[in-house]
Amino acid sequence: MMSDDLNVLGEPLEPCGTDPMTGFYRDGCCTAGPEDRGSHTVCAVVTTEFLEHQRKVGNDLSRPIPAYGFPGLVPGDRWCVVAVRWAQAYNDGVAAPVVLAATNQRALEIIPLEALQRYAVDVPGDASSLL
Repeated sequence: MMSDDLNVLGEPLEPCGTDPMTGFYRDGCCTAGPEDRGSHTVCAVVTTEFLEHQRKVGNDLSRPIPAYGFPGLVPGDRWCVVAVRWAQAYNDGVAAPVVLAATNQRALEIIPLEALQRYAVDVPGDASSLL
């Protein structure tokens, strides 16, 4: 991961997922870089509704593509999704939950923080705030 990548909260970017290994660079993080023209910056926990929506708009994330080392996603997987695709699902009412600590701040170029916060599933480092 590039050390200068920050999350949408302005903190160091946390890993999104390693099973399956996610990220444009397949480093487990929603790292942003010049090669990633799609902005794979939103760490989403995919749902059945989100996967179905993506299939309908031509982005079938549940179909394995072995040539790219892509296993296909199942509900519950954490995946760095393209910001525009997440925004499209958000606008259609089927946005996937988001892990803010693992969502790259570059996503804010496309998605308002308030929209991401509405779908946040982060557990705070200090769980006592949940009591």
